[in-house]
Amino acid sequence: MSSSDLLSLCLFSCVVFLCFLYTGAVYPKSKECKRLCIFDIILRDQCPGASILHSFKTWRFDRRQVLATTFPLDPILQNYVRQVPKCLFSVVYPVPLKTETYLVSYSKSVLNHILDLSDYVTTSKEFVDFVSGSWVLSGSVPLSHRYGGHQFGYWSGQLGDGRAVMLGEYTNQRGERWELQLKGSGRTPYSRQGDGRAVLRSSVREFLCSEAMFHLGIPTSRAATLVVSDDPVIRDQFYDGHPRVERGAVVLRLAPSWFRIGSLEILAKNKELQVLRQLLDFVIENYFLHINTTDKDKYLELYSTIVSDTAELIAHWQSVGFTHGVCNTDNFSLLAITIDYGPFGFMEDYNPKFVPNSSDDEGRYSYENQPDVGVFNLEKLGEAIKPVLNHQQLKQLPYILQGYERIYKDKFMKLFRQKLGLYTDKEDDENLIAVFLKIMEDTKSDFTMSFRELGEIDLLGLKTESVPQNYWALNTMADHEWFWKWVAIYKKRLQLEGTTEKRRQSLMNKTNPRYILRNWMAQEAVEKADRNDFSGVNKLLSILEHPMEFDEEAEKAGYSSRSPEWSKSLRVSCSS
Repeated sequence: MSSSDLLSLCLFSCVVFLCFLYTGAVYPKSKECKRLCIFDIILRDQCPGASILHSFKTWRFDRRQVLATTFPLDPILQNYVRQVPKCLFSVVYPVPLKTETYLVSYSKSVLNHILDLSDYVTTSKEFVDFVSGSWVLSGSVPLSHRYGGHQFGYWSGQLGDGRAVMLGEYTNQRGERWELQLKGSGRTPYSRQGDGRAVLRSSVREFLCSEAMFHLGIPTSRAATLVVSDDPVIRDQFYDGHPRVERGAVVLRLAPSWFRIGSLEILAKNKELQVLRQLLDFVIENYFLHINTTDKDKYLELYSTIVSDTAELIAHWQSVGFTHGVCNTDNFSLLAITIDYGPFGFMEDYNPKFVPNSSDDEGRYSYENQPDVGVFNLEKLGEAIKPVLNHQQLKQLPYILQGYERIYKDKFMKLFRQKLGLYTDKEDDENLIAVFLKIMEDTKSDFTMSFRELGEIDLLGLKTESVPQNYWALNTMADHEWFWKWVAIYKKRLQLEGTTEKRRQSLMNKTNPRYILRNWMAQEAVEKADRNDFSGVNKLLSILEHPMEFDEEAEKAGYSSRSPEWSKSLRVSCSS
């Protein structure tokens, strides 16, 4: 061995040794400990094209903060609750939490691939202060957004970012522009009777679900970090006269844009037509690049695109059993991404009337109603853009909206064909899917695992009318009088497909998750977090980042098993 080879080996050994010595940041008051391998950092530095930063001190927002320099801002700089006219944003600085803050979880995917940051930054005080709202970057113009909305079908006037502050805009090395927003960062002019804070319970849920939805392939906002404190926050969780003290928390969340249907509604309702036209033009120029900005029908094209994208988004929700819980127009993104995770729920037993939000007494936002709610919200979007349309264009609005049903159904059928391992389109597929769902509904079978197990089981081996016991969801379905007839029809349909069993299973297991964020799983993580044990949050995050892949730890935790009996009594509400 040459002297240079010996030197290289010694250096390598030193690096490996340091990897074991270095333990990253230990979050006070928590048993949770993050490890960061120095060797991994060195390797990334040496990778061609790698440009993620290992020091937060050199990270910056875009030099020109587009929103702050494009739109009229609230001239009043004092932060107090009020009606704010003729603008889109108020300059609002985060209100720091009073007690010490701890970064307890972060999305590696968001840090590395969106923010161009190494995991190493999570060990720095600057970064923790930034994501908790204690420190604002130089040159940042923090903003809270003014918008309105229809809530549970009724116009609610001015709403706005009541506890959220957009810290700034960042364009990453891929050329993607992201808006970074703190949720739970204190009172704003739009807080109404609220205190501007968010509690640990709801923050854990939003943090986990944002990332879970992304890894399920559903358009969504993202969550970068979860910060907790010991600040007391009083909430009456179920609005039943039993308030209690909870812990304050802050989530750093990201989206290409936070504009929503309510952003346009408030301008139209208040006849602020110059700003309305300005916002519409901005949205087209920055997010809908296929639309010709000089086209006289550009606003109709924008409406048509949002109608189409929203129909497809809701079809995606239905395909995984996701029920948003609060589908108000102020919670519907103009970019048709899932935003504002509150009293959401993933349906377990297949029940089209599933309502996750205990505050929704009439079931307005049930699973089965979500497609129709999309129509209602898009009608309100159409009303909001009417002031900038001429007489002939106004006549086109209802015809555009009529296309929603076909777009939704086409996307729904495409997604559910994939869930059954079908690559082609046949005339009777709608009946095939409908009967499978009806059997699932009648037997109260688990929505997620019924599809998943159908993809895992060997159909060719099902020659007698029995399902192996380890397929618990399919066993429940097998009690139905229609089940075996359906299996026979399904097998014939697969023969028409001309596909192999291996190919069918491959498509289904890439489409149907084994793990979703069930309420009981989130609740266990929240209860641990209340005791300063954040291992549950981080374990769930890790598992939900790979929802289609078999995971031993997830299996031991029962994440693909029947939900525990105690979970049936769990409730979530708008209180957060």
